[in-house]
Amino acid sequence: MSDYDRIAKAIAYIVARAGNLPSLEDIAAHLNLNPFHFQRLFSRWVGVTPKRFLQVLTLERAKQLLSESRPVLDVSHELGLGSGSRLYDHFVHLEAITPGEFKQDRLGLSIDYGVHETPFGEAFIATTERGVCQLGFLEFEDLNEQIRTVTGNWPQAEVNLDQAGTAPTADAIFSREGKSDRPLSIAVSGTNFQVSVWKALLRIPPGTVTSYNQVAAAIDKPSSARAVGTAVGANPIAFLIPCHRVIRKSGGLGGYHWGETRKHAIHAWESATVA
Repeated sequence: MSDYDRIAKAIAYIVARAGNLPSLEDIAAHLNLNPFHFQRLFSRWVGVTPKRFLQVLTLERAKQLLSESRPVLDVSHELGLGSGSRLYDHFVHLEAITPGEFKQDRLGLSIDYGVHETPFGEAFIATTERGVCQLGFLEFEDLNEQIRTVTGNWPQAEVNLDQAGTAPTADAIFSREGKSDRPLSIAVSGTNFQVSVWKALLRIPPGTVTSYNQVAAAIDKPSSARAVGTAVGANPIAFLIPCHRVIRKSGGLGGYHWGETRKHAIHAWESATVA
């Protein structure tokens, strides 16, 4: 069992008992670990103690974050990112590729993919010369499904396995050692509305959350919260385009394509790491 599997099992146990959070001893016993080893595992995985980790998982903590959050565009403007060209704390550069480019210029496009261990389980990562074009976790979709999605989204491309070539990208995405001086590029194809939503998600700082309504307001579509939710669900690049940072206005985490437990884990990992 991987560290993430153990953490996910602990989180599922905690969430099921949200009204009466279990003690360190209770959680450790559920994992068949002694409390000392469990605390050491938690601290190594997330960088803080289990007590701090549990604090960022609670509904009240989520409500507090949501109440403290400012509109996404306010954050963007404060960081000098109003143009949308450098987003996600200067870490991610998003390039939207139009359908016309597939027909005219992208017939020879090459996509490399690999499967890599991450703090949240195995992830499928696919890259083009323009950047990451797909990222998904394999617990919910197997490798063949991920490859079918790539070939369906990029029908003119040649898709090749390149484990070594995609490894540096995986390391850059999930490293806790600090962001690169150069932005990590991602290449997406979607409707104008979808791309506007994905760009808004990139403006949400790590360790914070926002609501679907706030994202809708940020893209000047204040009545489109439901459509925003659909676009969030269609996000082709898990974690890197941080759809996990969007929660219900009630403070509940809401759904997540890659599982609610993983959404808890990513949110808590980020919140504790940037604290």
